[in-house]
Amino acid sequence: MTTGCRWRNIFVWTLKRLSLLPLLLLPASAAEAASGLAIVTNERSNTLSILSPEFEVVGTIETCARPRGIHFSADRSQFFVGCADDDLIAIYDTSTHELLGRITGVPAPETFDLHPDGKRLIVSNEEDAAATVYDVTTGEFLAEFLTGEEPEGVQVTADGRLVFVASEAANLVHVIDLDAGDVIRDILVDTRPRRFALTPDERELWVSAELAGIVNIIDIETLKLVDDIQFLPTGFRPEQVTPVDLIISEDGQRAYVALGRANHVAVVDVPKREVIDYVLVGKRAWGLALSADEKRLYVANGLSDDVTIIDTDTFRAITSVAVGRVPYDILIDDR
Repeated sequence: MTTGCRWRNIFVWTLKRLSLLPLLLLPASAAEAASGLAIVTNERSNTLSILSPEFEVVGTIETCARPRGIHFSADRSQFFVGCADDDLIAIYDTSTHELLGRITGVPAPETFDLHPDGKRLIVSNEEDAAATVYDVTTGEFLAEFLTGEEPEGVQVTADGRLVFVASEAANLVHVIDLDAGDVIRDILVDTRPRRFALTPDERELWVSAELAGIVNIIDIETLKLVDDIQFLPTGFRPEQVTPVDLIISEDGQRAYVALGRANHVAVVDVPKREVIDYVLVGKRAWGLALSADEKRLYVANGLSDDVTIIDTDTFRAITSVAVGRVPYDILIDDR
Protein backbone atom coordinates (compact mmCIF):
# COMPACT_ATOMS: atom_id res chain seq x y z
CA MET A 1 0.00 0.00 0.00
CA THR A 2 1.46 3.32 -1.01
CA THR A 3 1.45 6.45 1.05
CA GLY A 4 1.40 10.07 0.17
CA CYS A 5 1.39 13.52 1.67
CA ARG A 6 -0.15 16.65 0.21
CA TRP A 7 -0.47 20.07 1.78
CA ARG A 8 -3.90 21.64 1.77
CA ASN A 9 -5.27 25.07 2.49
CA ILE A 10 -6.55 24.13 5.95
CA PHE A 11 -7.46 26.62 8.61
CA VAL A 12 -9.46 26.98 11.77
CA TRP A 13 -12.27 29.55 11.72
CA THR A 14 -12.77 31.01 15.17
CA LEU A 15 -16.34 32.17 15.41
CA LYS A 16 -15.86 34.85 18.03
CA ARG A 17 -13.62 37.03 15.86
CA LEU A 18 -14.83 35.88 12.44
CA SER A 19 -11.27 35.86 11.18
CA LEU A 20 -8.70 33.27 10.13
CA LEU A 21 -6.79 32.48 13.30
CA PRO A 22 -5.19 29.31 14.68
CA LEU A 23 -7.11 27.66 17.48
CA LEU A 24 -5.10 27.36 20.70
CA LEU A 25 -6.11 24.55 23.04
CA LEU A 26 -6.72 25.61 26.60
CA PRO A 27 -4.16 24.47 29.19
CA ALA A 28 -5.17 21.67 31.52
CA SER A 29 -5.67 24.14 34.37
CA ALA A 30 -8.44 25.78 32.37
CA ALA A 31 -10.48 22.61 32.16
CA GLU A 32 -13.35 22.65 34.64
CA ALA A 33 -14.62 19.81 36.80
CA ALA A 34 -16.29 16.95 34.96
CA SER A 35 -20.03 17.45 34.55
CA GLY A 36 -21.08 13.81 34.21
CA LEU A 37 -22.94 14.71 31.02
CA ALA A 38 -22.96 12.37 28.02
CA ILE A 39 -22.73 13.85 24.52
CA VAL A 40 -24.28 11.92 21.63
CA THR A 41 -23.73 12.59 17.93
CA ASN A 42 -26.88 12.13 15.81
CA GLU A 43 -25.84 11.77 12.21
CA ARG A 44 -29.24 12.18 10.53
CA SER A 45 -30.70 15.02 12.61
CA ASN A 46 -27.37 16.91 12.56
CA THR A 47 -27.48 17.43 16.32
CA LEU A 48 -25.71 16.64 19.55
CA SER A 49 -27.89 15.35 22.40
CA ILE A 50 -26.78 16.12 25.96
CA LEU A 51 -27.72 13.52 28.61
CA SER A 52 -27.60 14.20 32.34
CA PRO A 53 -26.15 11.71 34.86
CA GLU A 54 -29.80 10.89 35.62
CA PHE A 55 -30.20 9.78 31.98
CA GLU A 56 -32.38 12.66 30.84
CA VAL A 57 -31.90 14.77 27.71
CA VAL A 58 -31.05 18.22 29.05
CA GLY A 59 -29.96 19.86 25.81
CA THR A 60 -29.84 19.59 22.04
CA ILE A 61 -27.20 21.36 19.98
CA GLU A 62 -27.64 22.05 16.27
CA THR A 63 -24.32 21.14 14.73
CA CYS A 64 -22.79 20.30 11.37
CA ALA A 65 -23.94 17.94 8.59
CA ARG A 66 -23.76 14.26 9.58
CA PRO A 67 -21.85 14.37 12.87
CA ARG A 68 -20.18 11.03 13.52
CA GLY A 69 -16.99 10.40 15.53
CA ILE A 70 -16.38 12.38 18.73
CA HIS A 71 -13.25 12.65 20.89
CA PHE A 72 -11.89 14.73 23.78
CA SER A 73 -8.78 16.89 23.58
CA ALA A 74 -5.85 15.76 25.70
CA ASP A 75 -6.92 17.78 28.75
CA ARG A 76 -10.62 17.15 28.05
CA SER A 77 -11.39 20.88 28.02
CA GLN A 78 -12.53 20.59 24.41
CA PHE A 79 -13.98 17.91 22.17
CA PHE A 80 -13.89 17.26 18.45
CA VAL A 81 -16.79 16.19 16.23
CA GLY A 82 -16.29 14.75 12.75
CA CYS A 83 -18.75 16.29 10.27
CA ALA A 84 -18.83 13.81 7.39
CA ASP A 85 -21.00 15.79 4.98
CA ASP A 86 -19.37 19.16 5.73
CA ASP A 87 -15.76 17.94 5.39
CA LEU A 88 -14.67 19.44 8.68
CA ILE A 89 -13.88 18.81 12.34
CA ALA A 90 -15.92 20.98 14.71
CA ILE A 91 -14.29 21.92 18.01
CA TYR A 92 -16.42 22.55 21.12
CA ASP A 93 -15.80 23.76 24.66
CA THR A 94 -16.53 20.83 27.00
CA SER A 95 -17.89 23.00 29.82
CA THR A 96 -20.08 25.39 27.83
CA HIS A 97 -20.66 23.35 24.64
CA GLU A 98 -19.81 26.51 22.73
CA LEU A 99 -18.48 26.03 19.20
CA LEU A 100 -14.90 27.31 19.31
CA GLY A 101 -13.76 26.67 15.77
CA ARG A 102 -13.50 24.37 12.78
CA ILE A 103 -10.74 22.54 10.98
CA THR A 104 -11.97 22.69 7.40
CA GLY A 105 -11.12 20.75 4.28
CA VAL A 106 -11.10 17.37 6.05
CA PRO A 107 -12.55 14.92 3.48
CA ALA A 108 -15.55 12.99 4.87
CA PRO A 109 -14.22 12.45 8.40
CA GLU A 110 -15.76 9.43 10.11
CA THR A 111 -13.80 8.43 13.22
CA PHE A 112 -10.44 9.49 14.63
CA ASP A 113 -7.98 9.06 17.47
CA LEU A 114 -5.82 11.60 19.25
CA HIS A 115 -2.08 11.01 19.36
CA PRO A 116 -0.56 10.84 22.88
CA ASP A 117 1.23 14.12 22.18
CA GLY A 118 -2.20 15.78 22.32
CA LYS A 119 -1.60 17.65 19.07
CA ARG A 120 -2.05 15.22 16.21
CA LEU A 121 -5.49 13.98 15.26
CA ILE A 122 -5.50 10.94 12.95
CA VAL A 123 -8.71 10.87 10.91
CA SER A 124 -10.29 8.23 8.68
CA ASN A 125 -11.56 9.79 5.44
CA GLU A 126 -14.36 7.49 4.29
CA GLU A 127 -14.75 8.80 0.74
CA ASP A 128 -11.03 9.35 0.04
CA ALA A 129 -9.63 5.91 0.97
CA ALA A 130 -7.13 7.64 3.22
CA ALA A 131 -6.19 8.51 6.77
CA THR A 132 -5.07 12.06 7.36
CA VAL A 133 -3.23 13.78 10.20
CA TYR A 134 -3.96 17.29 11.50
CA ASP A 135 -2.43 19.53 14.13
CA VAL A 136 -5.41 20.38 16.36
CA THR A 137 -3.69 23.45 17.79
CA THR A 138 -3.31 25.12 14.39
CA GLY A 139 -5.59 23.17 12.03
CA GLU A 140 -2.57 22.41 9.85
CA PHE A 141 -2.69 19.36 7.56
CA LEU A 142 0.38 17.24 8.33
CA ALA A 143 0.23 13.97 6.42
CA GLU A 144 -1.84 11.51 4.45
CA PHE A 145 -1.69 7.72 4.29
CA LEU A 146 -3.56 5.84 1.57
CA THR A 147 -5.80 2.98 2.69
CA GLY A 148 -8.34 0.60 1.23
CA GLU A 149 -11.85 1.81 0.45
CA GLU A 150 -14.13 3.08 3.23
CA PRO A 151 -11.71 3.45 6.15
CA GLU A 152 -13.39 3.80 9.54
CA GLY A 153 -11.82 2.70 12.82
CA VAL A 154 -8.61 4.42 13.97
CA GLN A 155 -6.47 3.35 16.94
CA VAL A 156 -3.15 4.81 18.12
CA THR A 157 -0.84 2.89 20.45
CA ALA A 158 0.12 4.45 23.80
CA ASP A 159 3.68 5.12 22.66
CA GLY A 160 2.33 7.01 19.66
CA ARG A 161 4.30 5.05 17.08
CA LEU A 162 1.69 2.81 15.46
CA VAL A 163 -1.72 3.70 14.07
CA PHE A 164 -4.22 1.07 12.99
CA VAL A 165 -6.88 1.93 10.40
CA ALA A 166 -9.72 -0.42 9.39
CA SER A 167 -10.77 -0.50 5.73
CA GLU A 168 -14.35 -1.76 5.56
CA ALA A 169 -14.49 -2.53 1.83
CA ALA A 170 -10.97 -3.98 1.51
CA ASN A 171 -11.22 -6.21 4.64
CA LEU A 172 -7.84 -4.90 5.76
CA VAL A 173 -6.29 -3.42 8.87
CA HIS A 174 -3.55 -1.02 7.83
CA VAL A 175 -0.61 -0.51 10.19
CA ILE A 176 0.95 2.94 9.95
CA ASP A 177 4.35 3.66 11.50
CA LEU A 178 4.22 7.38 12.24
CA ASP A 179 7.96 7.55 12.94
CA ALA A 180 8.73 6.02 9.56
CA GLY A 181 5.90 7.89 7.87
CA ASP A 182 4.67 4.81 6.03
CA VAL A 183 2.15 1.97 6.00
CA ILE A 184 4.23 -0.98 7.15
CA ARG A 185 1.66 -3.78 7.04
CA ASP A 186 -1.74 -4.63 5.61
CA ILE A 187 -3.44 -7.33 7.68
CA LEU A 188 -6.23 -9.30 6.03
CA VAL A 189 -9.14 -9.72 8.44
CA ASP A 190 -12.74 -10.91 8.17
CA THR A 191 -15.50 -9.16 6.27
CA ARG A 192 -16.04 -5.44 6.85
CA PRO A 193 -13.81 -4.45 9.79
CA ARG A 194 -15.21 -1.48 11.68
CA ARG A 195 -13.74 -0.52 15.07
CA PHE A 196 -10.84 -1.34 17.42
CA ALA A 197 -10.05 -1.90 21.08
CA LEU A 198 -6.58 -2.45 22.52
CA THR A 199 -6.06 -4.60 25.60
CA PRO A 200 -4.54 -2.50 28.43
CA ASP A 201 -1.17 -4.24 28.06
CA GLU A 202 -1.36 -3.53 24.31
CA ARG A 203 -0.51 -7.11 23.44
CA GLU A 204 -3.72 -7.57 21.47
CA LEU A 205 -5.81 -5.49 19.12
CA TRP A 206 -9.47 -6.50 18.85
CA VAL A 207 -11.21 -5.71 15.56
CA SER A 208 -14.95 -5.99 14.92
CA ALA A 209 -15.78 -7.67 11.59
CA GLU A 210 -19.33 -6.52 10.94
CA LEU A 211 -20.48 -8.83 8.15
CA ALA A 212 -18.64 -11.86 9.53
CA GLY A 213 -20.36 -11.47 12.91
CA ILE A 214 -17.11 -11.87 14.81
CA VAL A 215 -14.22 -10.05 16.48
CA ASN A 216 -10.74 -10.75 15.13
CA ILE A 217 -7.77 -10.61 17.50
CA ILE A 218 -4.39 -9.39 16.26
CA ASP A 219 -1.11 -9.95 18.12
CA ILE A 220 0.60 -6.56 18.33
CA GLU A 221 4.15 -7.95 18.37
CA THR A 222 3.77 -10.10 15.26
CA LEU A 223 0.96 -8.11 13.62
CA LYS A 224 -0.80 -11.38 12.79
CA LEU A 225 -4.30 -12.74 13.44
CA VAL A 226 -4.23 -15.13 16.40
CA ASP A 227 -7.89 -15.78 17.26
CA ASP A 228 -11.49 -14.72 16.84
CA ILE A 229 -14.70 -14.62 18.88
CA GLN A 230 -18.09 -15.43 17.40
CA PHE A 231 -21.45 -14.06 18.54
CA LEU A 232 -24.98 -15.42 18.23
CA PRO A 233 -27.67 -14.21 20.66
CA THR A 234 -30.67 -16.49 21.04
CA GLY A 235 -33.28 -15.97 18.34
CA PHE A 236 -30.99 -14.38 15.77
CA ARG A 237 -29.51 -15.72 12.57
CA PRO A 238 -25.76 -15.34 11.93
CA GLU A 239 -26.33 -12.77 9.17
CA GLN A 240 -28.20 -10.55 11.65
CA VAL A 241 -25.20 -10.29 13.97
CA THR A 242 -23.23 -7.24 12.82
CA PRO A 243 -20.71 -6.11 15.49
CA VAL A 244 -19.43 -2.56 15.27
CA ASP A 245 -18.11 -0.79 18.37
CA LEU A 246 -16.22 -2.49 21.21
CA ILE A 247 -14.64 -1.49 24.52
CA ILE A 248 -12.25 -3.31 26.86
CA SER A 249 -12.27 -2.52 30.58
CA GLU A 250 -9.24 -0.90 32.21
CA ASP A 251 -8.30 -4.10 34.04
CA GLY A 252 -8.42 -6.04 30.78
CA GLN A 253 -10.89 -8.60 32.12
CA ARG A 254 -14.09 -7.68 30.29
CA ALA A 255 -15.06 -6.50 26.84
CA TYR A 256 -18.34 -5.13 25.50
CA VAL A 257 -19.27 -5.53 21.83
CA ALA A 258 -22.22 -3.77 20.16
CA LEU A 259 -23.85 -6.34 17.87
CA GLY A 260 -25.59 -4.00 15.45
CA ARG A 261 -28.76 -5.43 13.94
CA ALA A 262 -28.81 -8.23 16.53
CA ASN A 263 -29.98 -5.53 19.00
CA HIS A 264 -27.73 -6.80 21.79
CA VAL A 265 -24.44 -6.00 23.47
CA ALA A 266 -22.17 -8.98 24.09
CA VAL A 267 -20.25 -9.19 27.36
CA VAL A 268 -16.95 -11.05 26.89
CA ASP A 269 -14.42 -12.57 29.29
CA VAL A 270 -11.24 -11.20 27.73
CA PRO A 271 -8.63 -13.69 29.05
CA LYS A 272 -10.87 -16.66 28.17
CA ARG A 273 -12.19 -15.04 24.98
CA GLU A 274 -15.66 -16.32 25.83
CA VAL A 275 -19.05 -14.63 25.74
CA ILE A 276 -20.45 -14.26 29.28
CA ASP A 277 -23.83 -12.77 28.44
CA TYR A 278 -25.92 -10.87 25.90
CA VAL A 279 -27.81 -7.71 26.91
CA LEU A 280 -30.90 -6.67 24.94
CA VAL A 281 -30.80 -3.00 23.92
CA GLY A 282 -32.34 -0.93 21.10
CA LYS A 283 -32.31 -1.47 17.36
CA ARG A 284 -28.92 -1.58 15.65
CA ALA A 285 -26.64 -1.18 18.64
CA TRP A 286 -23.69 0.73 17.24
CA GLY A 287 -21.64 3.13 19.38
CA LEU A 288 -20.45 2.47 22.95
CA ALA A 289 -19.11 4.54 25.85
CA LEU A 290 -18.16 3.36 29.34
CA SER A 291 -18.43 5.58 32.42
CA ALA A 292 -15.24 6.36 34.33
CA ASP A 293 -16.15 3.97 37.16
CA GLU A 294 -17.16 1.38 34.54
CA LYS A 295 -20.53 0.89 36.25
CA ARG A 296 -22.55 2.17 33.28
CA LEU A 297 -22.30 1.34 29.60
CA TYR A 298 -23.96 3.70 27.13
CA VAL A 299 -25.16 2.23 23.83
CA ALA A 300 -26.12 4.27 20.75
CA ASN A 301 -28.95 2.50 18.89
CA GLY A 302 -28.98 3.74 15.31
CA LEU A 303 -32.35 2.41 14.16
CA SER A 304 -34.42 3.13 17.28
CA ASP A 305 -32.97 6.63 17.75
CA ASP A 306 -32.17 6.13 21.41
CA VAL A 307 -29.39 5.43 23.89
CA THR A 308 -29.58 2.44 26.24
CA ILE A 309 -27.74 2.55 29.57
CA ILE A 310 -26.58 -0.82 30.94
CA ASP A 311 -25.70 -1.69 34.54
CA THR A 312 -22.41 -3.55 34.13
CA ASP A 313 -22.76 -5.37 37.48
CA THR A 314 -26.08 -7.00 36.60
CA PHE A 315 -25.77 -7.01 32.78
CA ARG A 316 -29.22 -5.46 32.54
CA ALA A 317 -30.51 -2.35 30.80
CA ILE A 318 -31.45 0.44 33.22
CA THR A 319 -33.33 2.56 30.69
CA SER A 320 -33.37 3.78 27.11
CA VAL A 321 -33.47 7.50 26.30
CA ALA A 322 -34.76 8.97 23.03
CA VAL A 323 -32.19 11.22 21.34
CA GLY A 324 -31.82 12.48 17.77
CA ARG A 325 -32.05 10.57 14.51
CA VAL A 326 -29.48 7.81 14.04
CA PRO A 327 -27.20 8.24 17.06
CA TYR A 328 -23.65 7.29 16.13
CA ASP A 329 -21.11 7.91 18.90
CA ILE A 330 -21.02 8.90 22.58
CA LEU A 331 -18.64 10.83 24.84
CA ILE A 332 -18.98 11.03 28.64
CA ASP A 333 -17.58 14.00 30.58
CA ASP A 334 -16.98 12.19 33.88
CA ARG A 335 -13.22 12.06 34.44
